[in-house]
Amino acid sequence: MGAWNASTCAVLGDLGLLDRPSSWSGLRSLVRIQAERFRKASGKEERETRYYISSLAPDAAPINSAIRQHWGIENKLHWALDVSFGEEQSRKRAGHATQNFSLLNRIALNLLRQDKSSRLGIHGKRLAAAWDHDYLLKLFAGQI
Repeated sequence: MGAWNASTCAVLGDLGLLDRPSSWSGLRSLVRIQAERFRKASGKEERETRYYISSLAPDAAPINSAIRQHWGIENKLHWALDVSFGEEQSRKRAGHATQNFSLLNRIALNLLRQDKSSRLGIHGKRLAAAWDHDYLLKLFAGQI
């Protein structure tokens, strides 16, 4: 997946266009982000439009910055879960299995990230926890 190369942020502060703006407590602005990226693998350019509602003042620069920061953190988390735990390859579909295992993966990821005693990456730490019972117990106890 490629990074979004360019984006434009449009913010609307005139809430009179909405049917009942007062039903959205704290609503101050409507936001449209139009983003473009070029995927090297396919050689194609992609465009995406996303809409947000916001309690922030209708100023495009800080809103765009907040959205980019949010997605940067979100993408980093999902990338780690996908690469280290193979979430996108998972075949769990029954009942609440997907949500339950995702929660367990997030807990495991947080425990592994807290370990500063090892220079291994998340994948290596997962393997170490699988092979070394003492290491696994130290992770759970927060003693690392």
